[in-house]
Amino acid sequence: MVNCKCEIAVNRIKVYARHGVSPQERTVGADFFVTVSALVDVDASAWRDDQLDGTADYSRFVSIVRKEMAVPSNLLEHVAARIASSVLAECPSVQKVSITIEKENPPLGVLCDGVSVKLEQTRE
Repeated sequence: MVNCKCEIAVNRIKVYARHGVSPQERTVGADFFVTVSALVDVDASAWRDDQLDGTADYSRFVSIVRKEMAVPSNLLEHVAARIASSVLAECPSVQKVSITIEKENPPLGVLCDGVSVKLEQTRE
């Protein structure tokens, strides 16, 4: 029997959200980019028979990102952990997931391209 693992990524999903510690960040909001990268067990129904039920549906990743990014948080780490936990809970073929959240124009008082947080969770 052939066992396949596949990395599936949805890169830089653009989402407007209200995350941050300062009241201004929560009021004004900002653009964020979220990348979901998942290590997936792929069975023969996907790689041999071309059926979606043998892998992870990456449109589900997008739905999870939209849902979790709509809930304001102080910390990007908190949002990333919620997204990762939801991916693992809702997508049984995912064995490991990495979430990167990028925030443009953070209120740091310096010119920079943004800040980012990368978090990984693994199925136990």
